[in-house]
Amino acid sequence: MTRKVLLFADFGIDDIMAIIYAYNEKNVEIVGVVAEYGNVDKRTAIRNARYIQRNTGRYDIPLIGGAERSMIGDPPIYYPEVHGPEGFGGYVLQEDLDEPENVFENFHQIYDIIEKYDREITIVCVGRLTSLATSFILYPETVAKVKEIFVMGGTFNYPGNVTPVAEANIFGDPYAANIVFNYAEKLTIFPLNVTQQAILTADMVNYIDKINREKNNPLGMIIKPMMDYYWHFYKSQIPSIQGAPLHDVVTVWGIFNEEYIQYEIKPVRIVTSAGPAFGQTIGDLRSFVQLAEYPVHRIAMDFNYTAFINRVMEVLTDGINNNSTNTADP
Repeated sequence: MTRKVLLFADFGIDDIMAIIYAYNEKNVEIVGVVAEYGNVDKRTAIRNARYIQRNTGRYDIPLIGGAERSMIGDPPIYYPEVHGPEGFGGYVLQEDLDEPENVFENFHQIYDIIEKYDREITIVCVGRLTSLATSFILYPETVAKVKEIFVMGGTFNYPGNVTPVAEANIFGDPYAANIVFNYAEKLTIFPLNVTQQAILTADMVNYIDKINREKNNPLGMIIKPMMDYYWHFYKSQIPSIQGAPLHDVVTVWGIFNEEYIQYEIKPVRIVTSAGPAFGQTIGDLRSFVQLAEYPVHRIAMDFNYTAFINRVMEVLTDGINNNSTNTADP
């Protein structure tokens, strides 16, 4: 069954890969995109979302401006060494897609979309949780009509990627994550210990690039410069890694591949107090009958890599070209 997805993203490399994948995945129907700060600032995130919109021809899908800053109150920290200065890694846009007169203060459209697709919406949040948490604050009764929520974030019994214990999406705004994890129902978490294993190797990237160049597909041709940049960063930190992980793609893939994923349903808590554990996700994974009295959520613990990567390769080669309405120059 096709999932109607409202996607929250901060439009760094793995977010862009996720939306390219989602637009070309027959099991996913994107019904709205929320672009917010995170890997890049909000203005750049919206510009990147416009680029994807133009190259997919999907002007029918609402593009919504999300949060500009976190609930922490501190200025956001961006990571150009990971995602490039503009979120596309080594790819540089050849045109100016900024529209200064349009500041995208249209957050209310989240409410409209959820109401329109009453109890059919799957929310997938692959960036900071600030916009999603704001939705819980502003529209609690409407958000309760969402069918399910998938979040890429956190890490359980596995090292963090921003601090020794914290993952970037949660660390970027633990206050927002705390709201979502406290109030969300039917929440599924795809943590770093799973997503870090969703590797797209250099050989796979080269094959994707070869097919998309043969088809002269502009959107497909941005994948290699992005993923090469991403891999370069990962190699600098983990020299033995064979490629770059598709954190956000595996989260989108997971919404319709339950049979290939192993889950634990356990209590989860976010550390919001200052100190070395700030932003940590704590899961009570003990095999006890009586566990900590935290909100209980479903946590992905393992997945079938072969099933995942086979589908991703199919979508990013055949799917992206069969669906192509691209008109832009690379």
